[in-house]
Amino acid sequence: MSRSIKKGPFVDKNLFKKIQAGDNKHQIKTYSRASTIIPEMIGFTINVHNGKTFVAVYIQENMIGHKLGEFAPTRKFISHAGAAKVGKK
Repeated sequence: MSRSIKKGPFVDKNLFKKIQAGDNKHQIKTYSRASTIIPEMIGFTINVHNGKTFVAVYIQENMIGHKLGEFAPTRKFISHAGAAKVGKK
């Protein structure tokens, strides 16, 4: 279920203050993975915490409406070991 249009998108208030300050040169660190990407964020590099480290996310136009956490994966995929090939003799 999506958020009500009347309420508007959720953006952490501290993150929004930093965006409004408007300094594109510095990277902004945040733990708020649930914040929605809004048009004011375009061009910023936001470091999103993935539970262990901060992942740099450069905001582009096609990301608007998505959540910050979608671009900072929390799990590292380790492929399964290949099956040992047994040759017939």
